[in-house]
Amino acid sequence: MKYALLSLLALTVTFSYGQLDTNTNSVQFEVEDTDVNDPTGLELPARKRYGLTTPKDERDPKTDMSLGKTDPEPFDMSKTDGLLENNKGKAPKAFTKDKEPLPEYGQDQFLGDMKTGSAFVTIKYRDHEYVDGDLIRVYVNQDIVQSQVFLGGSFSGFVLNLEPGTNRIEFEALNQGSSGPNTAELHVYDDNGFIISAKEWNLLTGSRASIIVIKEEE
Repeated sequence: MKYALLSLLALTVTFSYGQLDTNTNSVQFEVEDTDVNDPTGLELPARKRYGLTTPKDERDPKTDMSLGKTDPEPFDMSKTDGLLENNKGKAPKAFTKDKEPLPEYGQDQFLGDMKTGSAFVTIKYRDHEYVDGDLIRVYVNQDIVQSQVFLGGSFSGFVLNLEPGTNRIEFEALNQGSSGPNTAELHVYDDNGFIISAKEWNLLTGSRASIIVIKEEE
């Protein structure tokens, strides 16, 4: 009897454990977050991009790179450029008439002398007044070196190899052009290109202006 009870108890315990194994079904819950609010933020409009072809009056002032700059002043020909003197109402000498031909212009004029150790000098002359067709003839020590020279508005001339001692250069007025006397500006340069004399003359036809260059012995 005792063994029968023990066997019955063992069967009961085995059955109970089998029930526990077969009834272990788990319950799964689907996670769902229901505590999220719908987005209600302010939606910004798309920003317009400005290109080089966008008209200036349609551009956003904040994107205008010319802020703080002033437009360039239009070119004005009546104002000076800082290099040339602007004299309103005053015409250049080349477009005005020469001085009146005074009687003293009919006399020969001596323009001075100078000493130099140069081997040669450069003689330059031009009509610095009204360019009206003035003509001259040039002599060196009474020999003709330029038979007829037109005096224009720009310098022209020649190189003179100096003889030891005195070298006399003369300029004869062949005419007086269309107005006033025969007028000229004269420059003399040494062989280093330095100016050693600057003179002017006003001559009536047939009169001469002369200058002397003395070559010193070395």
